[in-house]
Order: sequence, then structure tokens, then C-alpha cells
Amino acid sequence: MDFTSIFNTVNRFAAAHEHSHGEFDILDILLDSVIDTAKMLPFLFIAFMVMEYIEHKAGDKLVGLLRKTGGGRFAGSVAGALIGCIPQCGFSVAAANFYSGRLITMGTLAAVFISTSDEAIPVLLAHPDKIGMIFPLIAAKVVIAVIAGIIIDGVRHMLKSFHEEEPDFEDFCSDCGCGSHGIWYSAMKHTVKIAVFILIVNVVLGIAMGLAGEDKIAEILSKTGVFQPFLTALVGLIPNCAASVLVTELYADGMITFGSAVAGLSAGAGVGLAVLFRTNKHMKENLIILCIVYFTGVLSGTLINLF
Repeated sequence: MDFTSIFNTVNRFAAAHEHSHGEFDILDILLDSVIDTAKMLPFLFIAFMVMEYIEHKAGDKLVGLLRKTGGGRFAGSVAGALIGCIPQCGFSVAAANFYSGRLITMGTLAAVFISTSDEAIPVLLAHPDKIGMIFPLIAAKVVIAVIAGIIIDGVRHMLKSFHEEEPDFEDFCSDCGCGSHGIWYSAMKHTVKIAVFILIVNVVLGIAMGLAGEDKIAEILSKTGVFQPFLTALVGLIPNCAASVLVTELYADGMITFGSAVAGLSAGAGVGLAVLFRTNKHMKENLIILCIVYFTGVLSGTLINLF
């Protein structure tokens, strides 16, 4: 089946879905996916440029320096949390690539993922009467991210697994043939490969959410009571900016609690998690990070709701 046949099949199914559930436009989904992916290209390219420069030019000394600053158990978590709270999911993508190249620790990566707010700030800014919600929401996520990052790296250090199992930086590019080309070519090659992967993820998830219906998801979340953080965190794991938009809109409309919003946005790392599974060869690590991000969101959201 070629692309045209697939496109027509999806459109026919979407038309039937629209008749019974509301508006669905695959062209809008494709356009939004292209725009979302294009916004990340500068972050991807810069991240790969830094990594390629380190591999080709800077050598072991600069890698050591980055590990001491961006990979330290305390400094790395604080820096990751502060960078992650900037409303742009491109940072989580860059962090996933840096972790895959072992330039930052697992704690720093988790801090970036947990702190990442995606579209939360812009969405709240679009509601003039909700602007006061921004600081408490972001502050809570930053604090949670710092604590989680420090604990993760502390535990890994105590288990003596951090340095023993950590592969060398060169492993990131060991099988792609980039070493025989210049920095610009290598960075562009990696950027294009990951961008295509992100675009596919965005299109697939956009279609899935369109078919499911955001109104239906919102209705389910608003009726779950004490289990809200579990479900909002699950929604947050969806590797798409639409997840943070949905959680933030529900919070702004008073349909979910502050703790549930924190849970959903803490678990939401944009497409960072998807990129991590694409670039990091160690699947066990990826699953551990996924669980850490999810349960950190659930635990923090539940505790906030209790108090």
C-alpha cells in the first residue's frame, strides 16, 4: 500500500468519525505536525553541533568538564530543571540526545523532562485571568525536578553503577560513519534523521488524539477524583505538545486540580522521551527513566492534592 492509499484510507475513516464525533482534519494534523517539528530543528541542530564538536575537536577534557558541570549530582539537576521550565520542548529533545551521548547524567535528564512545561506557559498566558497560576505551577515543577534529579544520581552513585556501566561518549556515533565527515555534515545528518522520526510520531499521535477526541478525554479526566494524577500523568507521557495543552486547558477551566496538573505536566516531556527511545541503545535505561518520570508526576501530584 503506497502513501496515497494510506492517506485516502485515513481520510475516509476520519470522515466517518467526524460524522459521529465532531471535527477531524488530517491536513490540519499534518500541517501542525510539520510546524511542531520545524520549531525543534534549531534545538536539534545546535545539540548535535555541540556533540559533534566535542567528539571531533574538544576531546576528553571538554567531555570531562561537561560531565562535571552539566552532569554533577547537584549542579546538573538544578541546571536541568531551570532550562527545562523554559516553554519549549526542544530542550527535552536536546537533553535526550546529550544523555544518549553520555554528556549529562540520568538525574539531569530526568530533571529536564520533569521540569519541561511545553505549552503550559503560553496556554495560561492566553487566559488573562489565569496568569497568576503560572508561577506556582512552574515553581512546583522546578522544585520537584531538582529533588528527583539529585535523588536519582545519588542512588546511582551509591549503587556504584553510574561509572561502571556508562558507555563512552563515542558510542553515540559508533555505527553511523560520521567520523569520516565534517562537523556540519554529521550534525545535519543526525538532525534530519531525528526530525523525520519526530514528524512521524507527531502525525501518528495527532491522528490518534483526533480520533479519540479531546473532549472525551477531558470528560474522563474530570470524573476520576483521587485517581486524577494517575491519569493526567499518563496523558502527560504522550510524546506530543498537545498533551501539555490539554492538561493545562483542563486546569485553567477548573476541571482538574492543581496537583493533577502538576502530575500531568511533570510527566510530560514533549517528544523528549520518544527521542530517547530512538537514540539511546540501552532499552532498560529508557524504561527506567520512563517509570521515574511517570511515578514522580503521580507521587508529587497526589501529595499536593492531599495538602
